[in-house]
Amino acid sequence: MSPARLTLLTTIAMLAFAANSLLNRMALTETDIDAASFTLIRLFSAALFLLLFLLWRRQIASTKSALTVWFKTLWQNGSWWSAAALLLYAGGFSFAYRELTAATGALLLFGAVQATMIAWGLWQGERPNRIQLLGLISGLAGVVWLLLPGVSAPDPLAAVLMLAAGISWGMYSLRGKGSKAPVASTGANFIRGSLLALPLGALLMLIPGAMEFHPDSAAGVGYALVSGVLASGAGYALWYSVLPFMQATTAATVQLTVPAITAAAGVLIAGESLDARLLVAFLLIIGGVAVFIRSASKKD
Repeated sequence: MSPARLTLLTTIAMLAFAANSLLNRMALTETDIDAASFTLIRLFSAALFLLLFLLWRRQIASTKSALTVWFKTLWQNGSWWSAAALLLYAGGFSFAYRELTAATGALLLFGAVQATMIAWGLWQGERPNRIQLLGLISGLAGVVWLLLPGVSAPDPLAAVLMLAAGISWGMYSLRGKGSKAPVASTGANFIRGSLLALPLGALLMLIPGAMEFHPDSAAGVGYALVSGVLASGAGYALWYSVLPFMQATTAATVQLTVPAITAAAGVLIAGESLDARLLVAFLLIIGGVAVFIRSASKKD
């Protein structure tokens, strides 16, 4: 893959990730949809979209052939471990956003992603130079600063849920580095994740108030569908297509551009405020990313 194409596709994937944060936050604060329903709709719509896309790409019209593709996609691609990581990410992500702003959630999420993927990269023998280490330390310092106790510190439980979601997403991304069929792998992971979510959804329906549908939830369902089909289904397939061309440390650091995009979109679209704590964390993290990428390009 050429550097220009890699940059373009990676940028589109980062925009999709930022859209997920914004759509999730807006759905849970501006509509009556609950976090569990949002997660399930997001997973199922992404799975269905990717399956239909595979059928269209292979020009399959008959029901028998469609079922064959469905089973082959499910069993020959992806894995249950990746599906479990995807489900943990999606669930923690949605429940955390009930108490976090879009920008704060994105900073926590991708700070955890960075730590997870970089730790794995170091374990596998990747060795960033001193300038890159400075960028990594700056990014992690931004996350630590954001979490320090204070008036504007995020809700502790929501922060823990988002950090857990970030670790799960980091694991999911690492497992995608070896994917040779990104669309099929992403589709299979979403199908498997949806199957894993079914018993959890049934259990939540037995808990009063945990999962309810309201007449005014239509807008929230719309947000969930856009998040599932475009930002997740298409966005994650795109991400799986570029991951094999990156080191784990580079892939981790690139994703820290997402909080910047999310923060800007949150202020412009959702009317969220940008306080001093978030601004300092933003500058530390984005500055660290810039230093890392610039040093990596010189190294290459």
